[in-house]
Amino acid sequence: MGNKIAKFAELGLLVLLMVLAIAFVNQVGIEQVRANVAQWGIWAPLSLLLLRLTSIVIPVLPGTVYTVLAGGLFGFVQGLVVIAIADLMACAANFFLAKRYGRSLVEKLVGQKFMTKVDALGQNYLERNPFLVIGLMMTGLFDFVCYAVGLTQMRWPGFLSALVLSIAIAKPPLVALGAGLFEGGRMLLGLALLGMFGLAMITAWVNHRRRSTSRS
Repeated sequence: MGNKIAKFAELGLLVLLMVLAIAFVNQVGIEQVRANVAQWGIWAPLSLLLLRLTSIVIPVLPGTVYTVLAGGLFGFVQGLVVIAIADLMACAANFFLAKRYGRSLVEKLVGQKFMTKVDALGQNYLERNPFLVIGLMMTGLFDFVCYAVGLTQMRWPGFLSALVLSIAIAKPPLVALGAGLFEGGRMLLGLALLGMFGLAMITAWVNHRRRSTSRS
């Protein structure tokens, strides 16, 4: 019951932040906002990259908002590049930390409460299910998945191939959602929503596979 309340609270906070951001952009204008951001130079995308990276390495912090925000502030292409780099670096760091230092460090980073998620994911024989790993990395649990996979026997080549493929499939719809919402682009927003529907279908399939694997 407590986990459900926490999930609804996190979703409500995310929606509230998005509504406030959209209202602010509509008041000021997206071009003016981007012009102000451009004055920061390299520090603007670098700051967002670091925030996104931190939210993955310490997965108790919500990070989805940064993906949507990247599309709004930098446009689809630049926003996607920033998020892709951040996710590659952070997820690789999660995998490395778990592989190199083991469960004790992972538990310190995610906390004892969230360590149950890592343990639950690790019970799905991830090293023998590459397609399940890719699917899980396309869900909101991807940061925990990287830690869980690092605690298995999966090697770097298999992990990196799954990571790159999951980023290529899962991140464009979220970045496009931000760009479409803030720019008012109907086509981009429509493609983003279509992509989100696809991700929802993948999440449903992954959950089904997890349950099937757990029963077996």
